[in-house]
Amino acid sequence: MTEAADWAGKAAGWLRAGRGGMFLLALLIGAGSGLGAVAFRYLISFFTWLATGHDEFGQQGRVASAHLPWLGPAFFLVIPVVGGLVCGPLIYRFAREARGHGVPEVMIAVAENGGRIRPQVSVVKAVASALCIGTGGSVGREGPIVQIGSALASSLGQWIKMPESRLRILVACGAAGGIAATFNAPITGVFFGVEIILREFSVDALFTVMLAAMIADITAIPFLGDKPFLSGFPPGIALHHAVNYLLIAALAVAAALMGLAFKAVLYATEDLCDRAWKGRPEWARPAVGGIVLGLLLLAIPQMYGVGYPVMDKATAGQYALWFLVALAFAKIAACGLTIGIGGSGGIFAPSLFIGVTSGMAFGDVAHHIFGAGAGDPALYAVVAMGAVFASAARAPLTSLASVVEMTGDFALTLPVMLAVAIASTVSRGASYGTIYTTKLLRRGTDIDRTTPWRALSDLKVAHAMRPLRPALAVPPVSGADADRNSAAGLAPDWAALAGQVTHQTDPQSVFATESLAQTLRQLEVYGRDGLPVLSPDGHQIQGWITAPAVLRAIARQITTSQPATAQAQAAADWDHAEPSTLTRDPPTPLPGYQLVEITIAPGSPAAGRKLGDITWPHASTPVSVLRGRQLRPPRPEITLTPGDRVSLLTAAPGGTASSATSGAMAARTAAGTSPVSCRADRGGPM
Repeated sequence: MTEAADWAGKAAGWLRAGRGGMFLLALLIGAGSGLGAVAFRYLISFFTWLATGHDEFGQQGRVASAHLPWLGPAFFLVIPVVGGLVCGPLIYRFAREARGHGVPEVMIAVAENGGRIRPQVSVVKAVASALCIGTGGSVGREGPIVQIGSALASSLGQWIKMPESRLRILVACGAAGGIAATFNAPITGVFFGVEIILREFSVDALFTVMLAAMIADITAIPFLGDKPFLSGFPPGIALHHAVNYLLIAALAVAAALMGLAFKAVLYATEDLCDRAWKGRPEWARPAVGGIVLGLLLLAIPQMYGVGYPVMDKATAGQYALWFLVALAFAKIAACGLTIGIGGSGGIFAPSLFIGVTSGMAFGDVAHHIFGAGAGDPALYAVVAMGAVFASAARAPLTSLASVVEMTGDFALTLPVMLAVAIASTVSRGASYGTIYTTKLLRRGTDIDRTTPWRALSDLKVAHAMRPLRPALAVPPVSGADADRNSAAGLAPDWAALAGQVTHQTDPQSVFATESLAQTLRQLEVYGRDGLPVLSPDGHQIQGWITAPAVLRAIARQITTSQPATAQAQAAADWDHAEPSTLTRDPPTPLPGYQLVEITIAPGSPAAGRKLGDITWPHASTPVSVLRGRQLRPPRPEITLTPGDRVSLLTAAPGGTASSATSGAMAARTAAGTSPVSCRADRGGPM
């Protein structure tokens, strides 16, 4: 048993240590998320068949269920209530984060929770979302797929105890694999995982996510086929005249407004449902709300489920212009209502649906006005499909890749690229949050501004500098003025004023509008004591900036949401039975070591001695000295005085620094004993 444990510990250590372990985990996550996507697709088909007797339902219009023909059209009123009676208690009892569209929960897990997601989320999300869609919920399957793949990846990473930086990448791998497999679109999966979930581009992360997406797609192809996902769209559609790009630009603006309307209605409906249901049991909310959803389905049965067959019929020209417009706005209402009443499902497919129907309507109008020269109306449907999602999610690369890959028509690249760029620009100018981040903003969390790796680029020098009052004028440095200043300026007698000059140099300067990322390098190379800060025009010295000031500014930026972050970690951490333990124990402790703080008391053997003269126990090293409020580096020449607190990194009791497994366990269970003969006092913060 010991040999097996040692082997498992060595294997886990290898997986944590280098790129080889990450690539192997990417293979496993890709295969797992691919199989998860396949299982979820089959689960949706099963629940749809169980409820209706058909693999797809709604596109035929107001027809009865094959299993319950005696209900007639009343079936549309009954079935959402039945689904809600099962879905509501399931989510409420086992995983409340499975409610809604799921992607924001994965985003916050990556941005502020180190990539930790509870493992039961994948199972609950799969069953609840498949049941919701199969019983009439007008939502998509990409949100559940992302949450399922991400939860699988996070569970594997937590089991191996991966560091947070790598656990985040694994979660993005799970999301990318799920998207790649369910839509047969590996490039879309990569961009979704990196652009929306991980929100940063790096070579290692990109390669790992690409590997997972590729394996997931390969895993799913034998089950789901290798044709483009939206192969039912008319083939060979293209723009034949360059002037038609003006129509594409106009369509992009209209699609951007549709995407913004989709986001606004989604959250307005959720707020309305919250106010209407306030104080009542949440587990019953989907069932009662299902009555309202049923009325909408009875009016427009095409809103039943995901709606891909309806999209095929729309681009085939089988719907009138007025009905296309009605379908677009009905989908906005139906998706918002499904999410608002507590249903589970994604918003990617609804945004594609809205884009196809509204774009097809635009194409019909253009065809009536400009004739055949405007091109096939289906072209505008496909372009709007990407533009609406680009506006809603503000993910232009994902939008572009999804349209091209899912239709299999690479001739659409240029018009889609233009539409996506315009839609993203309009959306950014009109609204701060996206359809995903707005859910987090409403909770008080801004992942675009509070993530540590974005703080350096978001903050400017002006946020961290100490202002000079008044500002100093920058003297002229060329021409006659410079010669005059040089002749008139005399060096002060520093020795008479303060003391001997021991070092003198020409200072480097930075501008107030520069990012802190640029400034840190300047401080490292030139600014031991700090750097002067120039106004944007370079005519004044507005302030002085130091490295500690930069760190304080970053700390203020990323700690504004720390209370909410701690609660989120406590809610998602599945290793701890008590959430309060998360604030004491790190999720991935250093194996074999403890951090011990020793307070120097009067009469202590260390009092009055230099830190470097003290012989510390084996495998122990001082890491800091806290004197009053000043935290100092552990310099050997520091003379310790009563009240000083010395923090040491030391081998954990009951193990050695080389025994990773036993050391890690000891680090969790030890009661704060000290390896030296000084009393440890944890009476204050380090």
